[in-house]
Amino acid sequence: MRLTPEERRAYAADGFVVRERIFFPAELEQLRATAEDVAARVIERAERPDAGPSVTLADGHRMQFSSSTVIQWEWAEGSREIRLIEPFTHLHPCFDALWTDPRFVEPMKDAVGSETVGPYTCKMNLKRPREGSAFPWHQDYPYWYIFTHDAGAVATVMLFLDDATAANGAMRVLPGSHRHGPVPRDRAEPTKFPADVSKLDTSRERVVEVPAGSALFFSCFLVHRSAPNDSTLQRRTVLLSYQPAGRPRQSELQWHPERVDELP
Repeated sequence: MRLTPEERRAYAADGFVVRERIFFPAELEQLRATAEDVAARVIERAERPDAGPSVTLADGHRMQFSSSTVIQWEWAEGSREIRLIEPFTHLHPCFDALWTDPRFVEPMKDAVGSETVGPYTCKMNLKRPREGSAFPWHQDYPYWYIFTHDAGAVATVMLFLDDATAANGAMRVLPGSHRHGPVPRDRAEPTKFPADVSKLDTSRERVVEVPAGSALFFSCFLVHRSAPNDSTLQRRTVLLSYQPAGRPRQSELQWHPERVDELP
């Protein structure tokens, strides 16, 4: 299950590799049902009077701490839909089991460059029909650099629980954008994390349209974005980010947002 020589060349050149339909329909059915159950329970707990605190970011987006995780609520005013939960695998055993699934672990050894890999962080992304919001061009690296200077050793696998299409907000990538390390950020943007679009060649954009059960393996330096879900279909994904084994998870590290100013 390791990356083939051709896949290793593609990963080195483009910063990502896609493997289609590596999960079976019955597995996906269970994962989708579990995702909905987890999301419903997280919302229920977050809406209790004694729920965890909320934080409004500089860009106006709201996060809440609850269920030993961070909830990102959808950005539309008044929405009670979750757009992202991080981390999430501790919320159900079938999600936790994904960390040791050889379909993830073996390719990740090549993506990370280590014969032993372990968890860094994980996200469940729920891009709901007609409500799932877009996310601008960015690299994962700055978001992780504020926790660890070893962020460059982290890579991610994104498992698509539903078919991903341009209409329902499929991920869009800039092939080869990982080769130059951190790209300049948009310093006029309130959070200072998204990339400076004026310094990107977006003509190379590729839409990752794949069937459910497919996996996208990508570098922390790959520049990517997602469009809104303008369709009537779900676009649910789970993302597991790996690092060389033995290093602390993001949840065990201190958050230092000021470190973003050390980056281009």
